[in-house]
Amino acid sequence: MTIERLERLEPESRGAELEVVDAELVGPEQQSEPVRHLLTRHTMLAPGEMPPRADERPPWTEDDFRVTEEDKEDLDEPDLAENTRINRDSTIRAFQQWCARQDPPRVAYPCTTATYTSYGLHLIRRGKAGEFKPDTVRQYMSRIWNWQPADMRPDPTRVRGKMRLWRQEWAAAGGEVDRAAALTLPYLLRCLEQCDESTNIGKRDAFMLTLAYCNLHRRAELTDLLVKQVRILPTGLLVTTATSKTDRQAKGATEFIADRDDIRLVDRAKAWFAVLKELEADAPAQPVFRALTVTGRLANRKLATRRGERMKGGAVNERVQLLAGRAGIPYVGGKKVRAHSLRAGPNTDMIAAGVPLRERNRRGRWAEGSTTADTVYDRTLIRPEDDPLSKVPLGGHTEPA
Repeated sequence: MTIERLERLEPESRGAELEVVDAELVGPEQQSEPVRHLLTRHTMLAPGEMPPRADERPPWTEDDFRVTEEDKEDLDEPDLAENTRINRDSTIRAFQQWCARQDPPRVAYPCTTATYTSYGLHLIRRGKAGEFKPDTVRQYMSRIWNWQPADMRPDPTRVRGKMRLWRQEWAAAGGEVDRAAALTLPYLLRCLEQCDESTNIGKRDAFMLTLAYCNLHRRAELTDLLVKQVRILPTGLLVTTATSKTDRQAKGATEFIADRDDIRLVDRAKAWFAVLKELEADAPAQPVFRALTVTGRLANRKLATRRGERMKGGAVNERVQLLAGRAGIPYVGGKKVRAHSLRAGPNTDMIAAGVPLRERNRRGRWAEGSTTADTVYDRTLIRPEDDPLSKVPLGGHTEPA
């Protein structure tokens, strides 16, 4: 039995997933009523195979569409990293407020392509006035797009085109992406000299700097480390980073970090873990890095509902900037020293040492095959002798007579 004729019915609404098809069946026994079949853009039919019949849809009941109260509570829990969720929520609030201020107000969720495009152009105009940079607007629009229902997301084509054009104009006018300086090894050692390692705060800061440099830690990775995830061995540390920005499956990454005479990672780890033991804060599930009072005791974290006992990423950044300022290097190569400098610094050092990209990606927990370590985190300073034109003799080559 084959399909002799297919007559497509007009979908009930634009973008409908299902298309109902009337099929007039031809065979020994002609049917008076056409059989209705369901086709979608994902339907695949083998030769002679019939599409699903409309009257054979799954026998769902109301119960098949409901979840339990326990399920609802679990689903209400955020499923994004804390900093990602905070950034997303602030971006969405700004978008919702803008929609509410329009005359007449616009619908923010789900929004139309026109609303999405108008808001993007609004941000671009603010950016051209000096309020935002192109990458910032790109991130804002991406968060809003991802927030929309998956089957009703707006078309971002026009906004992205306008952002690309603006970015080109911005770069031509002298715009530059604000990236953190690289705390390469010589600068790291100058910062370590500012740590008073006779105090608890100094011991914490010294270990924090050396560990972040050696394992190219992002701030969240560093502050989320637990005591049980750091093993002190005679010749180095075994460190497990449970989750990271590019580790979407939360597989974790364990690295052996060999000790060095100039950094003395093992000695500094032992000193800080001895402080944690003295403070009775060395249980396996407790965080490695803790906020301290000026006297070196544990800070009161009862009001810290989000981070709990963990040190905040912003506090790490403040400590790095403080120590860099004391060392007289708040800026390196015209760029501001931040916590992320402890990620750019070792990558730049490894590039100078000829370490392959694959090994740097593994240590820095960049995605496999990513070139970010080369294109974004390389802060190698160009020396005069690196200029290829410097290889040409002064006055040029003498032409033979």
